[in-house]
Amino acid sequence: MTEPPAPAENVRPDGPAVRLYGAAITRDPASLYRELRREHGPVVPVLLDGDVPAWFVVGYREVNHITSNPMLFARDCRRWNAWDRVPDDWPLMPYVGWTPSVMFAEGEEHQRRAGAIGDALDTVDRTELAGICEELADGLIDGFAGGGEADLVAQYSHRVPLLVIARLFGLPDADVPVLAQDVAESLDADEKAVEAHQRIQRRMARLVAERRLRPGTDVPSRLLAHPAGLTADEVTIDLLVVMAAAQQPTGNWIGNALRLMLVDDHFSMTFQGGRSSVDQALTQVLWEDTPTQNFIGRWAVHACRLGGRDIRSGDLLVMGLAAANTDPQVRPADGGDIGNRAHLSFGHGEHGCPFPAPEHAEVIARTAIEVLLDRLPDIALAVPPDELEWRPSLWMRGLHTLPVTFSPAAHRAGGAPFTPPA
Repeated sequence: MTEPPAPAENVRPDGPAVRLYGAAITRDPASLYRELRREHGPVVPVLLDGDVPAWFVVGYREVNHITSNPMLFARDCRRWNAWDRVPDDWPLMPYVGWTPSVMFAEGEEHQRRAGAIGDALDTVDRTELAGICEELADGLIDGFAGGGEADLVAQYSHRVPLLVIARLFGLPDADVPVLAQDVAESLDADEKAVEAHQRIQRRMARLVAERRLRPGTDVPSRLLAHPAGLTADEVTIDLLVVMAAAQQPTGNWIGNALRLMLVDDHFSMTFQGGRSSVDQALTQVLWEDTPTQNFIGRWAVHACRLGGRDIRSGDLLVMGLAAANTDPQVRPADGGDIGNRAHLSFGHGEHGCPFPAPEHAEVIARTAIEVLLDRLPDIALAVPPDELEWRPSLWMRGLHTLPVTFSPAAHRAGGAPFTPPA
């Protein structure tokens, strides 16, 4: 790591806190996590944007303990003891601002909401889902296959998941470009996030109103008809949560896995027709470049000890999912068994990604990559690997662009002649 995080002296009784924001922080996150673990242990006193205090949990066992004990570390952000230090325009407000959504629900209320979401998603047949994804992926590839070059982030990896979600939600494809931009902006910690979040919520509200009048077989209709008795407002805000949780992380999962397969000799040797390596690449990315790096969070219900630290009632704990995945106490430096799926990339426990969402995400990611391999088998990076730039975010891990070249395809999917765009 070229620049160590800047300490802020005398902020906590436990000692200096680390400023967990700024350009230097996002430059080399893997080195940052190693340094924080070495210098501070599994639980690190930190300052978020504007020097708002929190705990950054980088130990695997500690993250697992937090997510396994919702009675000790809960999701309702109204417990936070630092609200008086948080301005209304705080960049991280989209992560912590309370809403009556499944994200902040607890106990029986969370079970009711999350159970309805899981049931609605579980009605989606996996084979049908793969077919939808294949159709949409083929359509995207048709759009750039004749040109011999593409940006696989903007033109492919970030568009596939949202197209699939839009299809499952019953949204028209024409809505996807605007939604994709709004979802991306809502997840970034900057001034655009709040407005983007509000635009997505308004679109979900219109969708729910339409489905109340004209029910279908889509996810919103199934949520409205679910025995849990969700209100229109509850369905609206929970659809927003599902969309945000699915689109950006899955898009980055696809993009990060494609990058790995293009730059790593182990994968590049089997890239052409190497379907067996797709699952391995997807799993390795979840361990080493997981799309959701860090997550806000949990709030301590009672004062307690965690990782040798004194946690006060109402303290915010930021879960370092990426750091926990590389904790040397549970995973050797060489990566060990890459088939091991005990990573925390989908969260864990009551507020982890609900079944069958991780399974659906994997179907989408695997299908998107396999279709690309089938259609463009000689694909290669258009720039040296070290010129690829990661988005400067502590929260999400994804590339700005993934430029590639390939032999222009002469046919569309299914064998139809392909006419390159003018």
